[in-house]
Amino acid sequence: MQSRRDLLTSAAAFGLAAAAPKIAAAAAPASGEAAKMYAFFDKAMERTFRRSPELPTELGLDKGVLAWTKHELSDFSLTALAENKADTARDLAELRRIDRKQLTGMDAVNYDTVDFVLSVQDEGNRRFDYGGQGSGAPYVISQLTGSYQQMPDFLDTQHVIEAKPDVDAYLSRMEAFGRLMDQEAEVVRHDVALGVVPPDFVIDKSLTQLKAFLAYEPDKAPLVASLVRRTGEKKIEGDWSKAAQGLYLDKVRPAMQRQAELLESLRPKAVHDAGCWRLPKGDEYYTVSLRNYTTSNIGPDEVHQTGLDLVRSLGAEADVLMKKAGYSKGTVGERYRQMATDPRQVYPNTDQGKEELLAKLNEQVKVIQAKLPQWFGQLPKAPLEIRRVPPAIEAGAPGGYYNSPSLDGSRPGIYWINLRDTAEVPAWTLPTLTYHEGLPGHHLQLALNNEAGDLPLIRKVTGFSGYSEGWALYAEQLAVEMGMYRDDVLGHIGMLHDAMFRAVRLVVDSGMHHKRWSREQALKYYIDNIGDAEAAAITEIERYCVWPGQACSYMVGKITWMNGRERARKALGRRFDIRKFHDAGLLAGGTPLTVLDNVIDNYIAAAKK
Repeated sequence: MQSRRDLLTSAAAFGLAAAAPKIAAAAAPASGEAAKMYAFFDKAMERTFRRSPELPTELGLDKGVLAWTKHELSDFSLTALAENKADTARDLAELRRIDRKQLTGMDAVNYDTVDFVLSVQDEGNRRFDYGGQGSGAPYVISQLTGSYQQMPDFLDTQHVIEAKPDVDAYLSRMEAFGRLMDQEAEVVRHDVALGVVPPDFVIDKSLTQLKAFLAYEPDKAPLVASLVRRTGEKKIEGDWSKAAQGLYLDKVRPAMQRQAELLESLRPKAVHDAGCWRLPKGDEYYTVSLRNYTTSNIGPDEVHQTGLDLVRSLGAEADVLMKKAGYSKGTVGERYRQMATDPRQVYPNTDQGKEELLAKLNEQVKVIQAKLPQWFGQLPKAPLEIRRVPPAIEAGAPGGYYNSPSLDGSRPGIYWINLRDTAEVPAWTLPTLTYHEGLPGHHLQLALNNEAGDLPLIRKVTGFSGYSEGWALYAEQLAVEMGMYRDDVLGHIGMLHDAMFRAVRLVVDSGMHHKRWSREQALKYYIDNIGDAEAAAITEIERYCVWPGQACSYMVGKITWMNGRERARKALGRRFDIRKFHDAGLLAGGTPLTVLDNVIDNYIAAAKK
């Protein structure tokens, strides 16, 4: 999966203000409706940077006229959130004053993409007054949401330190971090008054993580240790440990402690119901969240039935391969459990064992990288690195996720793998995880997106879970077609496990949020069908509780990519070229799935000429 920071733009509003470079398009037209649109895109990005100063840092653009953003963090006050909602409504109205009928080709794709983003965000803003903004994440603070969970990693891996001004900016952000946590607490209290309290198990996991941060001695706190380590590496003179510890003790730790106390005060009010159906307009919230994340028009009942059907069909495929591999007794889920607990398939849960695991992943990347030119016309320039999830957040973090490279090329793409317990990632599961997060999955798609010279910046920074996660799941299937499992039947069984995993997600996500399943009912269905360890299954089920709809984007996206490819293959016959199909879908940049269908239809029409 992509990181939450990437997902925040899955239907993110574009804020609007300050001076920024001309960033709409490499060669925008000088007149007409398209010119108006690209001028709007420029203004929208300028205002986005004002509203979300972390974004230029993530993109590697926090320099020159945008250098001021490196000192700032977002304003999450209730006042700012209300202003953001008003800005989104105004932006949508301004975009729709442009005559869409006069746009063609990529101009039309760009318009439709931005229109979708603004409209789904505006719909969420108008319907729901909790969760901060829009839909898709009803709880401001959880085990996966909130700046306490994201900011230490952001400052460590995204905020570049090369010289003293970068250190000063880091310290400014440390101070702002305390303010941001207090603003989040203000929004939580607002939401509680509306009846929005996270489930008890979400509060418990969040408190576990908050207390893990609070348990650090000041000089060992991740924020402090990161600054000290990196200023030492760059030989930047100054007593940065003292400066950082002072801010940590004065601003950061007290705000984090206040968040922990707030959650503890909410714990007696929390219920165990997992789904968002119990929240104000909860059924509507789930429907809008599905549209937000899948970027399709699929409804909750169709999601649920699709999942049930796929679990059955994929399970039948797995059964055949399992018998071939010698696993013939028990249900498919029970046999997956046998494979998962086979000691021959588990790396030692030691530092050395984890290093061996990482080395194997890097080997797998090299093998598939050599095959890519046969399947893709254009390949990314940005390198891929594989790193371990920081131990401080591994308790609530997913099994794997990806951070895209910076736009300026200064930071590589990073595939993070959670190694809290190697028993959770047996060897037969690792190839597919690597093809999903790395190549030909997230890294290939997102790096190409960043490197596309003719895409407006507003397109490059807007991620779509249905498109990106759908591509990454499609990439898992593509690895089969590329011959990666020709001599690896266990790895192929692992690929089917992960496909079943995404089908199970359709069932349990819609089960909890639409059909009112309990956490335990969802957990049982999950484990019964794919046999995962309970600890890993709990992490996943609790994740779906705080991001309603997101888990459905993977399989809905894969189905859209597969259907589009089959449509192109049938229409073009012998003229079909898999490399050109992939280039058409990827070089158009991330889009809603509804727009992706149009992109593929445009490719088919052009290829016929």
